Amino acid sequence: MSTYYSSLKFLNFRTQLDALSKGDIVAPVHIRVKPINLCNHNCWYCAYRTDNVVLGDQMDEKDQIPKQKMIELAHDFVEMGVKAVTFSGGGEPLLYKPLPEIIDILAAGGIRIASLTNGSNLKGKIADAFAKHGTWVRISIDAWDDESYVKSRGAKENDFSKLMENIKAFTARKTKCVLGVSFIVGQENCKHIAEVCTLLKECGVDHVKISGAVVSNDAAGNNSYHSSIKNEVAKQISAAQMIESERFKILNHYHDLEERFEKKYNTCPFLQLLTVVGADQYVYTCQDKAYTESGKMGSIVDRSFKDYWFSDESQIFLSHFDPSVKCGHHCVSHAKNVAIHEYLSIDQEHGYFV
Repeated sequence: MSTYYSSLKFLNFRTQLDALSKGDIVAPVHIRVKPINLCNHNCWYCAYRTDNVVLGDQMDEKDQIPKQKMIELAHDFVEMGVKAVTFSGGGEPLLYKPLPEIIDILAAGGIRIASLTNGSNLKGKIADAFAKHGTWVRISIDAWDDESYVKSRGAKENDFSKLMENIKAFTARKTKCVLGVSFIVGQENCKHIAEVCTLLKECGVDHVKISGAVVSNDAAGNNSYHSSIKNEVAKQISAAQMIESERFKILNHYHDLEERFEKKYNTCPFLQLLTVVGADQYVYTCQDKAYTESGKMGSIVDRSFKDYWFSDESQIFLSHFDPSVKCGHHCVSHAKNVAIHEYLSIDQEHGYFV
């Protein structure tokens, strides 16, 4: 089975690495687009809706990218040579009605497409578009049956069962789009990890990525929350791994939770590889800082993304953004940044001695 998750993917992109070493700006490899902030669920761990985490504190649930602006963005991405676009929240991206048309534009331009979703609307034209053009879809789940699904995210009765039917229908298609699940572990569901993994295998998913819920702005708060369940989680993951096969894998990312807060570097090279466009039509540094003042790069309400990205304003931001000051919180790109900084620091003469 190929590796889907790695902090070393950046090694594939020589153009971006050369630009980083020279201080130039080139198009990002990957853009996350948050087309809509409306969501039909209210997940207890969602950074954009919980009071315990400050990330996303400026999100307005009424925001969505106008259709014509989204079409403009899609053409910009194609023209710039962006390689991949992921649709995510904010809200539930598959509720965005123009999405199938946008996916067609991106795919026609050679851009790879993915989505993070709750899966409730992975059906009809949306499912058709991802089955035809998608590289991957990952569904976030934190429950194991209808009752727990209602309790954890305010879903309607029988919505969990309907989600399982959506998954079965999608995996039954003749599609190359990889359907995975991100299972978010907390104190309420930690004893059901193996159970839900068994169910998801039966539904035909490719893999289950197991991660810990982020419940605090600091490492101490998260470690305190998870300390009482770590042994049970390890036991459950071991049991889940027993049902792995060539077509079904368990990806253990639970241990990744610990040391992701303190940053000892002064630039964020990953800004040139991945950036975020919000439903408010602002460009943000990353998914962890979307809808925050410290992550806000610039507005594209009255200009194109391409014009903004190659502007002096963008270049100044990219060169002056300091993670050691701005990012004392959870960061999904931390390990990648550490690896890139090490790569960029290699002495050219000594680099031959591999």
